[in-house]
Amino acid sequence: QRGTFMGAVIDERSRDKIRWYIEEGQREGGRLAFSGEAPSDGFFVPPTIIADVAPDARIAQEEIFGPVLAFIKARDFDEALAIANNTEYGLTGGVYSRSRERLERARDEFHVGNLYFNRKITGAMVGAHPFGGFNMSGTDSKAGGRDYLLLFLQAKTVAEKL
Repeated sequence: QRGTFMGAVIDERSRDKIRWYIEEGQREGGRLAFSGEAPSDGFFVPPTIIADVAPDARIAQEEIFGPVLAFIKARDFDEALAIANNTEYGLTGGVYSRSRERLERARDEFHVGNLYFNRKITGAMVGAHPFGGFNMSGTDSKAGGRDYLLLFLQAKTVAEKL
């Protein structure tokens, strides 16, 4: 559609699931802070921000695969790290800080496969910055890394008594 700066999601089922998460986020106590209007035709979901989300809310704990941001407040850096690590996923994370101490703590304590400091959290370069996650976000083998090719092999052990 003309004037659209964001593409559609893959299909109707995906659109409806993302819309359900947006509604669920509000049912769980989140506040709709921002949402645009989607065209009536096609499978569009506007970028949406749900504020005041509890760290254990579904939209904070599950992968939505849509343009939805769950905004969670933290009292301090310790609580922010605890919130960030309190999920079964661990693909990507980011920290913006001028404090070298906080960045080093995040390097040690933020459990994600790809951690970005003071920059956007997308744009890993294959061959230079392998991409992959921990726990339920990947195999711990990173696309573009040396060990990634091993995922395409099948190991076989053969034993023969002579």
